[in-house]
Amino acid sequence: MAFQAPKPTPKGLWRRTPPAMFPPVMGLLGLGLAWRRGINEFALPPALADALMGAVTILGLFAVLTYVVKFMRRPGVVLEDLRILPGRGGLAAGVLCLYLLAAAFGPYAPEQARPLLLTGIGVHLALTVAVVFVFATGPAEQRRVSPVWHLLFSGWIVAAMVSQGLGLMQLGVALFWVALAAAVAIWSISLGQLSRETVPAPLRPFLAIHLAPAALLATVAHGFGAAAMAQAFAILTAIILGGLVLRGRWLLAGEFSPMWGALTFPLAATANAWLSLGGVWRLPGAFALILATLAIPPIAVKIFKLWAKGQLAVKTNAATA
Repeated sequence: MAFQAPKPTPKGLWRRTPPAMFPPVMGLLGLGLAWRRGINEFALPPALADALMGAVTILGLFAVLTYVVKFMRRPGVVLEDLRILPGRGGLAAGVLCLYLLAAAFGPYAPEQARPLLLTGIGVHLALTVAVVFVFATGPAEQRRVSPVWHLLFSGWIVAAMVSQGLGLMQLGVALFWVALAAAVAIWSISLGQLSRETVPAPLRPFLAIHLAPAALLATVAHGFGAAAMAQAFAILTAIILGGLVLRGRWLLAGEFSPMWGALTFPLAATANAWLSLGGVWRLPGAFALILATLAIPPIAVKIFKLWAKGQLAVKTNAATA
């Protein structure tokens, strides 16, 4: 990953909004949804989950607004952000935040949540076209498969989960199969790469993204009543998480960086998946929710502090509008 020397940012609000702030926002939204599902496991008042969901929803809307302002100043800035790995992953996470915001609104305002979901699908399609254009016109190194590809190409599973919750079952089924095909392809290629190559320490946190599609596929399959498939993906989630935990020291060998935002949503998605399945997964789900609650907010706060100080854009080489 190449970083350029910092350039003076022109005057104007949110001209250099860093896409790297979206992964921790996504993680917090996922944590809110997981607590909404698991609040009863800890005999806590449902109002606590609603309060958490409300707070992270406001944060999510603010994050989306800041990048929309940047985009409106100069739409071409998106292509510049997509040429950098943190920007590519951040913008893909930003699209998935739209789906999670729709999920947050779903129980209270489903009629308003559905247009937000459909807007997310439209933006997701547009971003996919933009990424393909960047890959086609950029250096070959950009086309190398990485865990970040899950956010864009397997990220349809988030839309499938939200579609399911909003009663759009046929849409959810179609998106499920698209996401499954993409996830299997990315897992297969990535496994081959890991067997031949060593991942640089700063990029290792991205490997945690492999966990998220497995967890979400389990959640959606369970929602459709595909019990055997849901159990298979829940086991796959446990295998991937176990591997990440066993290699935890290697995974986090580098010093803290904005890339650690990639650790957040997969933990929340795992807790949500296991709690949704219940049964033998109930206790692991509760532990996963505790782990996610202990890990996600501190990572998010550190990244948001970098954002507030203007350092996040510099560290991730965000483009300027």
